[in-house]
Amino acid sequence: MLANSLAARQQRLGAADMISTDEAAQLVQTTRVTINAWIAKGRAIGLTQTKRGFRMPRWQFEPSLWDSLPRLSSALGTTEGWAILSFLETPHGGLNGIAPRQAIEQGDMDRVIKIAEHEGN
Repeated sequence: MLANSLAARQQRLGAADMISTDEAAQLVQTTRVTINAWIAKGRAIGLTQTKRGFRMPRWQFEPSLWDSLPRLSSALGTTEGWAILSFLETPHGGLNGIAPRQAIEQGDMDRVIKIAEHEGN
């Protein structure tokens, strides 16, 4: 599982879709302080790394995902970036084997939230 393997985490942090908090701040025209506050509140996915700061998947700023992140974090009962990312990127039987991220992108956010609530409790 992604969240448990250091090698998998390092590989994920270096993936092409990952950006720094500074890059995220530029992308959404805000400050790094605001980005860090969003991460702390579960409003954004920030992945801890060995160096200072966070790495963030760029795709979370797409409107369909961005709108679902606060609900998802709440449903899962966590603001921990690795836990949220692992949930979003792991294919799920309750979604016919597709990952929750894909289901949200396809407009099935409510079903994903129900699954997240079940897994978060």
